[in-house]
Amino acid sequence: MMAVRTSSLGNWRWKICALLFFATTINYMDRQVLGLLAPTLQRDIGWNEIQYAHIIIAFQAAYAIGLVMFGRWVDWIGTRNGYSVAVIFWSVAAAAHALVRSVFGFGVARFALGLGEAGNFPSAVKAVAEWFPPRERALANGIFNSGCNVGAVIAPLLVPWMAIRWGWPAPFIALGALGFVWLVFWRIFYESPEKSPRVSPEELAYIRGNAPETASQKIPWGKLLAYRQTWAFIVGYGFTAPVWWFYLYWLTKFLNKQYGLDLTNLGLPLVVIYSMTCFGSIGGGWLSSALMRRGWSLNASRKTAMLVCAVCVVPVVFAPHAANLWLATFLIGLAASAHQGWAANLFALASDLFPKNAVASVVGLGGMAGALTAMAFSESTGFILETTGSYWTLFAIASSVYLIALAIIHWLSPGLQPVKQLS
Repeated sequence: MMAVRTSSLGNWRWKICALLFFATTINYMDRQVLGLLAPTLQRDIGWNEIQYAHIIIAFQAAYAIGLVMFGRWVDWIGTRNGYSVAVIFWSVAAAAHALVRSVFGFGVARFALGLGEAGNFPSAVKAVAEWFPPRERALANGIFNSGCNVGAVIAPLLVPWMAIRWGWPAPFIALGALGFVWLVFWRIFYESPEKSPRVSPEELAYIRGNAPETASQKIPWGKLLAYRQTWAFIVGYGFTAPVWWFYLYWLTKFLNKQYGLDLTNLGLPLVVIYSMTCFGSIGGGWLSSALMRRGWSLNASRKTAMLVCAVCVVPVVFAPHAANLWLATFLIGLAASAHQGWAANLFALASDLFPKNAVASVVGLGGMAGALTAMAFSESTGFILETTGSYWTLFAIASSVYLIALAIIHWLSPGLQPVKQLS
């Protein structure tokens, strides 16, 4: 028996968090294959920067649609079944990339992948809201969200090796199959806390705290959009999500153009960058949770952590003019790390501000906004790079949007007052 403080309380909620972490890891490995293989596919398929941007936009358009659809649906059908359908859909779509040989074909495959992958974050954030009390939610969000970074660390090590050994279709097939492995464990182990036989009465009481449970029911979008708290989340996600998409899809191309890195030597800089983001994701969530344990208010804790993250992003503006590869790697790694710490606290805001029967819907609305702004940013990125060849403008935007978003969030919800029970 482990001698830990929660031994009598129980810790099944953290095992649920582990399931969310592994799903998010697989989600991002599937998502990142295209970016890692972009130089190879650009040569083999023959697309230009604008066509590549359109392939990315196809994913983002579907992601926007899927976020609203899954957010709404998961609140209605439940986390267990909603997440299952999402994983099946995105795993099949990921493997289907291996069958296409044209720009249009990749656009169709990316659209299907975007629809399925959109189910990950509404489902995971809702699961955290169901399984964790407020003081642990940012940390739990940070842990599962660090799956993005672990996936982004593993993928650069695995995908090039598989592509060189067996051809570029192999990573798409192998990683698509991995989702079905995860699905087996999800179906075996996940239930809501009230239904799970593995949760002790003490842990269930701790999870619930003083918050009464409410019946799950559909919440009209019009009702959600009437609240300033909804718009605070939408702004926070809509302003900053495009930056992460930019790193995900253009970072390998930036390193290739700026420093001549190809498929065989891209791995180490990407591993360094995304290893840093693991610390940022967990550290950002830990920071606000630690401040709350010290007696800080939820408002002060969340916004202080988000401010620290926003400030840490600013130096990335110097990345395009860095004197060497490793300085650029550090600056981008710091910014990407701060983004993930920001995201951990932003997801916690959704469950802080809204009752559990609305969390996935709010995350879906904010995610849709982020996908739409990411589409616009991707189109602009393709145009800027095709016409100027310079990354400076893009990194300048990336360095400033977090501080702007935080100022607007504070204006919309100065005290982070939760919305009263919706019906």
